[in-house]
Amino acid sequence: MKIDNAHLSAFATVLREGSFEAAAKRLHVTPSAISQRVKQLEAHLGQVLLQRSTPTQATSAGMVLARHAEQVAMLEAEMLSEVGAPEMLGGATQRVPIAVNVDSLETWFLQVFELLPPGLPVCLDIRVEDQDHSAILLREGTVMGAVSSSAEPIHGCTAETLGVMRYVAVASPAFAQIHFAAADREEALHRAPMLGFNRKDRLHDLFIAQLANTAQLSPTHYIPSVRGFVHAVKRGLGWGLAPEALVAEGIAAGELLDILPGQHLDVALYWHRWRMRSAFLDLIGAALKQAVQSGLRV
Repeated sequence: MKIDNAHLSAFATVLREGSFEAAAKRLHVTPSAISQRVKQLEAHLGQVLLQRSTPTQATSAGMVLARHAEQVAMLEAEMLSEVGAPEMLGGATQRVPIAVNVDSLETWFLQVFELLPPGLPVCLDIRVEDQDHSAILLREGTVMGAVSSSAEPIHGCTAETLGVMRYVAVASPAFAQIHFAAADREEALHRAPMLGFNRKDRLHDLFIAQLANTAQLSPTHYIPSVRGFVHAVKRGLGWGLAPEALVAEGIAAGELLDILPGQHLDVALYWHRWRMRSAFLDLIGAALKQAVQSGLRV
């Protein structure tokens, strides 16, 4: 027996919306009907597919089915668009979940929306995730594509080089005068207050590892906002490692100081996507390659 499309749609919508109630509203049926369809699907496959948590999450078997459901939906939407019958989608658009690191989102990624063909029946569902951790979402099947710092393709995916994001160490001139007035600025790094994005952020560790004879950094303030992070550096809360594209104007205007000229951290970024024939993913990939021209070193 093949999988019933109504059952598969109910399952995928529960995952997408986060609850049976929200899925019922989306599909214009009762929560009881959604629950019954999911139970029938689980009975048919002989597997528990959903963890009844808040939000609802997929089990390991459910992750495999979720990926299949997204692929089926995308192929159907592309087929209807190609044969000139997009009205059969009922006005719906194909959701394409993509994981993007916050620095890319704040510098160059948003241009992708402008570069996609007008009228394309696609909605990008952006998930903010660290470039070192987005591979997990791909592996789980939660996203169809990801901007990642890993060059190794995830199983079932392809990987293409996008370019290099350069990070520079910056501080306000007043802060630098107090903490980096000595000749050995590298040695001063372990005493001067530092700003980090969050506890997943390893960029400072990688940057410091490039420098000789430099101890562990402390103390650290965490500010999980890219614009807020740069603003805090300008106000003298600490020094921080920031994308070159985001602080270049501040450096030119004298609001920020590159405290270690010639020292930087280059992070190569790659576009990972599901290995499947998809005109939509092809178009998104092409837009990505255009957009990186303004934010990455290519």
